[in-house]
Amino acid sequence: MPRRTATMLASTLLLIALLCAGVLIRVPYAEMSPGPTVNTLGDARGEPVLHISGHKTYPTSGNLNMTTVRVTGADYDMNIVEAVYGWLAHDSVVVPHDTLYPDGKTEEQSTQENAEEFSQSQESAKVAALKELKIPVTSRVVVSTVVKDSAAEGVLHAGDVIKAVDGSAVEQPEDVAKLVTKHTPGEDVVFTVIPAKAAAAAEKAGKEPQGAHDVTLTTRKAPRDPANPSQDRAIVGIQAGTDHTFPFEIDIKLADVGGPSAGLMFSLGIIDKLTPGNLTGGKFIAGTGTIDDDGKVGPIGGINMKLVGARDAGARYFLTPDDNCSAAASDTPSGLTLVRVKTLDDAKKSLEKISAGDTAGLPSCSAG
Repeated sequence: MPRRTATMLASTLLLIALLCAGVLIRVPYAEMSPGPTVNTLGDARGEPVLHISGHKTYPTSGNLNMTTVRVTGADYDMNIVEAVYGWLAHDSVVVPHDTLYPDGKTEEQSTQENAEEFSQSQESAKVAALKELKIPVTSRVVVSTVVKDSAAEGVLHAGDVIKAVDGSAVEQPEDVAKLVTKHTPGEDVVFTVIPAKAAAAAEKAGKEPQGAHDVTLTTRKAPRDPANPSQDRAIVGIQAGTDHTFPFEIDIKLADVGGPSAGLMFSLGIIDKLTPGNLTGGKFIAGTGTIDDDGKVGPIGGINMKLVGARDAGARYFLTPDDNCSAAASDTPSGLTLVRVKTLDDAKKSLEKISAGDTAGLPSCSAG
């Protein structure tokens, strides 16, 4: 066989071997890429994303799109070829697997966690929007979860309203832990509660929940905290949360989406539907950001992928959480204007400027 032919054959075989190895060898990485965007003012799968009944609503136009990131599953192992392709592609990011799924978290666990965060973000979005519009919302502290085999199991139940602990009124969820940890393990603590069923019935009838009674629990020792190995902390095995009663019905319907990052855009969509005029001025605006009950906007993950998804969907402006501004400004897709937001009120005022065509004074993001 001629030397040139032999060299080409050997090179071809080596290339095939390398490609096969690249496909077969798995690496501990995962990929993030732009996901779909959804207009919170519009429909998804034939149903309005925001459905409001029991209160006057107004026509809307334009777009207030929430943005998403598509990620590879927890159980999927990338091969070397996929990892290299992802590193070279501009519209995807390859990150260590543990970045997306820490502590060996399974895909099912991650999906459940994302669903819970999405549900909570919807509640906070409603509360923040109504507070911004000065519409009263009734809030109360409730038992959010009960730990299995804890002192509270079978005595307290999810949804029970916590009125007081040891006679001290409870105003915020964190008050519960503060009052319980005043005890040492083994001491009794008295909860004043309204059962979940009674609270739900009162809410349905539009009345204030009644029927509070005292429940005594014996505290137990919390699992040892590595940061404070000598500290014995008392617990009863519950997590307190906040339940809200809204003056009218606000339904957010959006399937196959998880996590808390759509909160800001849901709040803005609700405000637009509940107020006369046009918050967007017919413009295509996208954005992201968590939101708490008081309207504070928080950071999210995958900001650069969301920017690409928004630009590809047709957005001209992107509402960007303050803490994500630097990363977003370092790689902004052409044709997309970043608008920095810290609060829901910030975002609302910026939308009013965009609607009026007064964009010169919009708060911007800077790299660095």
